[in-house]
Amino acid sequence: MAVTSDRPGAEQTAGSALDLGWLRESSAAWGMRAEPSRVGLTLRDIARGPYGDVPDHPPRRTMAPRGADIPDDVPDMGYTVNEKAEVWSDNIMELYEEAVSRQWSATRDIPWGQLAPLDPDLEHAMCQLATVLSEVEMVAADFPAKWLWRINHDFVEAKMFLCTQAMDEARHTEVFRKRALANGGGLGKATTVVEQFLKTILDAESYDEGSALMHLLGEGVVLSLFRAGEMIAPSEVEKRIFRLCMQDEARHVSYGTMHLRYRLQRDPTLAEDFHAYLDRGEELMGVLLTTPEVVEPATILAAGSVDAAVAMGSAASDVLRMQTIEEYLQRCERAGLDRRGRMRLPAAVIAGTSGVKTVAPEASVTVEGAS
Repeated sequence: MAVTSDRPGAEQTAGSALDLGWLRESSAAWGMRAEPSRVGLTLRDIARGPYGDVPDHPPRRTMAPRGADIPDDVPDMGYTVNEKAEVWSDNIMELYEEAVSRQWSATRDIPWGQLAPLDPDLEHAMCQLATVLSEVEMVAADFPAKWLWRINHDFVEAKMFLCTQAMDEARHTEVFRKRALANGGGLGKATTVVEQFLKTILDAESYDEGSALMHLLGEGVVLSLFRAGEMIAPSEVEKRIFRLCMQDEARHVSYGTMHLRYRLQRDPTLAEDFHAYLDRGEELMGVLLTTPEVVEPATILAAGSVDAAVAMGSAASDVLRMQTIEEYLQRCERAGLDRRGRMRLPAAVIAGTSGVKTVAPEASVTVEGAS
């Protein structure tokens, strides 16, 4: 006597030791094919039928693949992030595909052999900037690592993207550490204010808070530094470094912006919570944007020497500061959170930012300007 199933090849003799319950009792969407797109078989291509249905509130907390048959007695993994809107963004699948297709090597893809000796002023400035960047980049790996094991596995695409972010940031830390040590300069000076900002991100009590502080603020500031760095880089080696890091950082910032948008669209009442997170973060951001170890190296690289930077005064740093702030405000607007008229910055940062309407926390007054 034969045991049969409606699946091809599912036939065994009655005397077989095979159980085959997994075969006969499966409720999988048998026969549903995923058609590759022109770039290959993407996450979006396989997000079909029950496999593409990401629940807003998953019924279980397991590592069983979404869409699989799951027994009732599977163990609870104790996930604490069990709401889709807490981590999701509409572009998460595309960002993952881009991330894995654009991986690069800090060992092979940077033309280290072309690195020529620089004027001591410029080498010191480049090494100090590389020190700051190697210091801040790893927080964007540590933060998702802290939360990955807490995120429900039904949101596996978001978890996969955050894994690529951790890898990106490890590579950024690597490349800037290598640049500081590659040309005879060495590492520069760490700062308490930078460390305090990083600690604020890692100490965030919720993923919402940490993501807002890191993706919109921290990585947004770094993305602006990368853009400026490519323009003021003293050689093609640094230009290549900044260009490659910028493409990675842009993905992370895009995720953070679209995640906040997704979150607020589904629960607009959270807007005030996010305003409060950013109120605190912006005060630290303001200090960062006036910290000599952060601002002065970029000013010297832009001017070409220490003497030229002194002659220029604060003009170059004012431009970078205004650009950084404006790009940040635009990200908030795209996410659905209007920070103009509410942004909190120390008075030292407000100076020179005539295009930005801000609020000084110590004075609690609105500084008017063109919006």
